[in-house]
Amino acid sequence: MTRRQIDIIYRTCWTLALLIVAIPFVFPFLWMVSAGFKSTTEIFGTPSLLPRVWRYENFIEVFTYQPFARQYFNSLYIAIAVTVLTLIISSLAGYALARMRFAGAGLLMLFLVSALMVPEEVTIIPNFFLIRSLGLIDTHWPLILLPTFGPHGVMATFLMRQYFLALPRELEDAGRMDGLSRIGIWWRIALPMSRPALAAVAIITFLFSWNLFLEPLIFLSSLEMFTLPLALSNFNDSYGLPLWNLQLAATTLAVLPILIVYLIAQRQITESFALSGVKG
Repeated sequence: MTRRQIDIIYRTCWTLALLIVAIPFVFPFLWMVSAGFKSTTEIFGTPSLLPRVWRYENFIEVFTYQPFARQYFNSLYIAIAVTVLTLIISSLAGYALARMRFAGAGLLMLFLVSALMVPEEVTIIPNFFLIRSLGLIDTHWPLILLPTFGPHGVMATFLMRQYFLALPRELEDAGRMDGLSRIGIWWRIALPMSRPALAAVAIITFLFSWNLFLEPLIFLSSLEMFTLPLALSNFNDSYGLPLWNLQLAATTLAVLPILIVYLIAQRQITESFALSGVKG
């Protein structure tokens, strides 16, 4: 047996082993998608991965049962707004903490890292009173501002700082010689070289905002203002029992943006964690 044949057999065995290991992780997702095409009776009937009768009308009823299109749009634009704001603020703050020397920089970094240790449930009540005093209850502003300036924003700032620490200082010196200001160096040198970290922060922030449930539950009351996590739990019949076929169909539609974002940025995420997680 040649060396090439041994390598082929080795790679084939590893591929089969990985496929077997992946089954417990992939099967729930496949079952969810399949159940979105079933009736409620078939979902709880004889177990089968493929529907015996494909009910495509489930995905139409999702949009007629409640304003699902509006709720879908709410989650989409909130996630995009939070992602853009977080990228701007975390990159600016991360660059300042990594490259600028000022009094109290170490203490400030300690306070920021300490904020990551505070559970979200601890701050939800004071945040509620603050938002109510500002007259922003039943609006989307809390869902944009709290993730951006809360612990998640701190985590994004820390990740960007770690990445900026790894950038060569010689590039900044060259930028200063060309007459660039701090903002110019950040915009023209630091940001273009930190695309992996920006991609990682973008997808983590998008997923965090997209899946946010506690804050919408606390701050929103109007059906038209709901985001997808709230909307998915609202597919109930007149007795308050879940409409499982509609819930699963709506959930299938809800995961599509997450899959798209991850498939686009998965390589950048791996590179970012590999490069930024080892620099102190």
